[in-house]
Amino acid sequence: MANDATPPAQERRGPAEPLPASEAPFDAIGLARHLLRSVRSGALATIDAADGTPFASLVTIATDSDGTPLMLLSRLSAHTRNLDKDPRASLLFSVGGKGDPLAHPRLTVTGRAARTDEPRIRERFLARHPKAKLYADFPDFGFFTLAPTAGHLNGGFAKAATLTPQELLLDMEGAEAVVAGERGAVEHMNADHADALALYAAGAGEAGTGWRLTGLDPEGLDLMAGERTARVPYPEPVRDMGSLRKVLVAMAAAARAADTPQSEA
Repeated sequence: MANDATPPAQERRGPAEPLPASEAPFDAIGLARHLLRSVRSGALATIDAADGTPFASLVTIATDSDGTPLMLLSRLSAHTRNLDKDPRASLLFSVGGKGDPLAHPRLTVTGRAARTDEPRIRERFLARHPKAKLYADFPDFGFFTLAPTAGHLNGGFAKAATLTPQELLLDMEGAEAVVAGERGAVEHMNADHADALALYAAGAGEAGTGWRLTGLDPEGLDLMAGERTARVPYPEPVRDMGSLRKVLVAMAAAARAADTPQSEA
């Protein structure tokens, strides 16, 4: 007689499935977007053109205004040859830190890579990686975007979630003026408002001076000082340059007020 007894629960249980970001008990979308904007290098996984073997390599990363990952790759490298044959790829964004590496958040973005000659892409990438200006215009180098198809976030112990492309990227409809005015705003802030940039960085938990604005978008600012980065979100999204100016002034005023000791009664 066949034994049809139900196996114990621990034997029936399969691999845990991460929750969709919209159902996660933490801000999965906010954390994923923070990693996208703050990590400057990561592992690029491509498919070997010869035998289909997964191939991982280290690349530098920036983001477009909507958060689309950007890369500067040499056609002499194995990963570029792989992408020319099969554009499917993934990028791992990981901040690292002290202690157990697996205790820190990381994000894997899967998608399809494509070459681009868009001047804005070049500007945003080189603002994030100024040393790349030395070789960006070599004939064997080119800029690539990775159009996301999905995201997998591990925010630390028991904090996993999956994300759609719409959850990873910003909806840029109605924010065309911010994109068009970004370069002028970045140059103005770096030339005239270094003190405000330091205040913004401090508010994001990053102390010190020497901060420069490398980019901005409807959700926040991207700052850099040496090899350090800081992502500074606005109190609320902006869709035009007038709103951006008001938000930046208010953020600086709030930061100065918080930094000023209250006089004793």
